[in-house]
Amino acid sequence: MVGVIVDVAALGRAFDYSVPPDLDGSVEIGTPVRVELHGRRVRGWVVADHVEPPAGIEPKPILAARGVGPPADVVALAAWASWRWAGPVSSFLATATAPRVVRARQVASAQRHSVVASPGGGAVDVVDQALAVPSDRPAVVRLAPTFDGARVVLEVLHRLGPTGALVLVPSRRQAEVLVGRLRAAGAPSALLPDDWAVARGGSAVAVGVRGAAWAPLPAVRVVVVLDAHDEAYREERAPTWSAVDVAVERGRRAGAPVVLVTPCPTVELTERARVVVTPRTVERRGWPEVVVVDRVGDDPRTGLFSERLVAEARAVLADPGGRVVCVLNRRGRARLLACSACGAVAACTRCGGAMELGASSDVLECRRCGEQRPVLCARCDSSRLKLLRPGVARAADELGRLLGQPVHEEAGPPGAASAHSVAGDGSRPDVGPPARVVVGTTAALYRSGPANLVAFLDFDQHLLARRFTAAEEALALLVRAGRLVGGRGGPGRVLAQTRLGDHQVFEAARRGDPSVVSEHQRAVRRALDLPPFAALATLDGPGTTALATALATVPGVAVSTFDGDRVAVRAADHVVLCDALARAGRPGGKVRVAVDATDL
Repeated sequence: MVGVIVDVAALGRAFDYSVPPDLDGSVEIGTPVRVELHGRRVRGWVVADHVEPPAGIEPKPILAARGVGPPADVVALAAWASWRWAGPVSSFLATATAPRVVRARQVASAQRHSVVASPGGGAVDVVDQALAVPSDRPAVVRLAPTFDGARVVLEVLHRLGPTGALVLVPSRRQAEVLVGRLRAAGAPSALLPDDWAVARGGSAVAVGVRGAAWAPLPAVRVVVVLDAHDEAYREERAPTWSAVDVAVERGRRAGAPVVLVTPCPTVELTERARVVVTPRTVERRGWPEVVVVDRVGDDPRTGLFSERLVAEARAVLADPGGRVVCVLNRRGRARLLACSACGAVAACTRCGGAMELGASSDVLECRRCGEQRPVLCARCDSSRLKLLRPGVARAADELGRLLGQPVHEEAGPPGAASAHSVAGDGSRPDVGPPARVVVGTTAALYRSGPANLVAFLDFDQHLLARRFTAAEEALALLVRAGRLVGGRGGPGRVLAQTRLGDHQVFEAARRGDPSVVSEHQRAVRRALDLPPFAALATLDGPGTTALATALATVPGVAVSTFDGDRVAVRAADHVVLCDALARAGRPGGKVRVAVDATDL
């Protein structure tokens, strides 16, 4: 019997097993199997074959093979990801495996030559430049928010064909629409995870969301990621892996070009990539018109809605077809403080983050970088600060009364069902026609259709969020809003209420030049030793102390406590950090390790 190593999902560890004669030929690297472990039948994956068991050990036989699994190169990629994000290999193999058992006969292996129609236009030039970038680094294609990224995909497939092509998008809906367009252009396409067997055969372009980074393509010839800046590509649960990083590594291993398409490249995306841009006039025209309403001097009795916003909304609604979308992130990450005298927000002068009251209540403290200062306004020296706590329900009530219009409330996460409507008199009818005015969290930007006005009621919640990526994420929200209202000269505009009117995010939007933000962020992060100029992980949970103690002894690793019992672990690069985490293992107790954490 052939000896194999099986990574067991229940424990995240590998054990020696043997392949019985009746399964010989149906078991290979990547095959999902059932094995006995401590008297139970558990799931696992074959991660190595033709191995010799240790002397004196008789390996138990595999009980059953569970169809076709990911190819060997994906199994090797999972081993790399286990090191990179300090998680069990089995967690990545589970993502790479079909949701239902796939038999060998279901895998369509015929290679078909398909000619994909070219979309023409501006996509041709940027694709030429992107594909000319050496395969050892990705190409970041910077396009305006209103540019159709699917045209880049079509042009790439027109050049290279669909075989071995991997395309990632942020949402399931985008994936479905893209697959429809690709098929109409003549490209056989597999929508993952539904068409897993087709993708495993290798004859179609694989399209999907985050999990599709592990698509079972036998060979990868090109990788395209649309909206590569989107947070949806990062897994929030541990291991906190990034589909963009997995796609880049997969392309590097295959020697295939990787094209990352985004209107607002982040510092991490551009640091080790070549950026390809369209002509400035073209890019600027595709950015929305952004109106910044600085509320520093506003009468506090005006509440959530400035006079400018109300006037703009009424003008839009005067047109029978006009639509207004208002955004208020009631689950904002920052507890914002503002000066009661002049209205200025308490922001850190070092990194730009929100200042909060420290434990002793006699100092202001920045949770991003640890900077402290007395409880004084940096603008007028007043010691009277107030806490800003607006909410979506309150905003819907107020706006309904101000405009005399039904208001639809969108308060849940992007994947949840819609909430309810608020009538113009403040009541909440159970039924009625769809409202032309929507108030909600950032989920409203994903659920709402085209609009004439998108208004951010308190943009400072995004600019001053605790994540050190807050500015980049805020710019991405303006990009998303721009797709609802159109570019310059279009039918709509974006309005942002703020007390930070001179922030670089607004300057980038005005110019239609996202490098304004990325260059500022690059300087700040280099000065503060933050990614991508260092590697960072956070530890949280009962076992944090033991793991942090073990890591503190590793040369080149710095350990510090923040936000109560949470621990930050820093190193010069991922090699040092991930090697240290791999060697330390889990000394004892449950601990969540978040590599590449941004919330400090």
